Amino acid sequence: MACSRVASPLCFLFVLTRYPLGRLSFFFNLLEPLFRLAQRLLGTQKVAWLFVAPNLAVFGVFTFLPIIINFFYAATAGVELMPANRPYSGLDNFETLLKCGDYTDLSTCNKDIFWRAVFNTLKFSLLQVGLMVVFAIITALVLNRKIIGRGFWRSVYFYPVLLSPVVVALIWKWLLQSQGAFNAGLVAMDMQPIEWLTVSDWAFFWTIFVSIWAHMGFYTLIILAGLQAIPKDLYEAAEMDRASPWRTLRRITLPLLMPNLIVVLVLAAIKAIQVFDEVFVLTGGGPGSATTFIVQFIYQTGFAEQIQLYGLAAAASLTLAAFLVILTLAQLRLSRADEMGKRER
Repeated sequence: MACSRVASPLCFLFVLTRYPLGRLSFFFNLLEPLFRLAQRLLGTQKVAWLFVAPNLAVFGVFTFLPIIINFFYAATAGVELMPANRPYSGLDNFETLLKCGDYTDLSTCNKDIFWRAVFNTLKFSLLQVGLMVVFAIITALVLNRKIIGRGFWRSVYFYPVLLSPVVVALIWKWLLQSQGAFNAGLVAMDMQPIEWLTVSDWAFFWTIFVSIWAHMGFYTLIILAGLQAIPKDLYEAAEMDRASPWRTLRRITLPLLMPNLIVVLVLAAIKAIQVFDEVFVLTGGGPGSATTFIVQFIYQTGFAEQIQLYGLAAAASLTLAAFLVILTLAQLRLSRADEMGKRER
């Protein structure tokens, strides 16, 4: 096939796949003088930066630059989007966000919806992370045993992780809505339908359930990898000593799983605090503010409300980022402490 029949990038790929590298050596010979010049000017070690520079540039534009812009918006006021039209306000946005007359009474806060979102997020994180870790440990213990169809069941539990959060939420919304499959089943059994998503307690319960269902497979896989790394000799010795299954779990399995459990706890906590996609599609933050979490508050304040308060949304996002940094530092501290403990033993 002639190169004139295809676009030049496709032609180049065609040549690369059709001819062996030996016949393309002249391409690399053309580049060799450039590399030698760069090596002479920069030094051997600094030449590597030429290869990572494009990636660093993209990373800087789409990661570091938005962070800097976020700090700017958090320190300015007004409803204008353009930076030139936003007056400097210092820490006023943080004061508006965090100030309360009585922290035990959310109605006395300047932004009571923010504090309700904080309370909902903490409640969601504690319940979701706690339950998911327990279920992930139990599931991993079962999947680590010699059961029929073990490979199939492992793939079944991991499959929801591969789905988009929006797809997960749409599936469960179809099941839970007023005219959904669950209520159709209740009506078929001569029972009253239940408003799963419009009653506060039920809506909060289903946000936790759907989140656990969607993400548990990933953490189960981490724990399962930890279980398979435990030497079997320890279990054989425990069996010879006639240790009960509970004692084996408490004295052998859980202590040796601790590094994996620390990773699971921190990653699950970070994921839970940032929850947005599934809940936004499933309940929209309702009923009322029953399932409104911090990230949704940031989205609504900065983008969805009729009056868009970019500074307040930026201040809330930085507050959330500070908490996530604390969690990350806690993970590093715990991991180092665990490694030092292993070395001492």
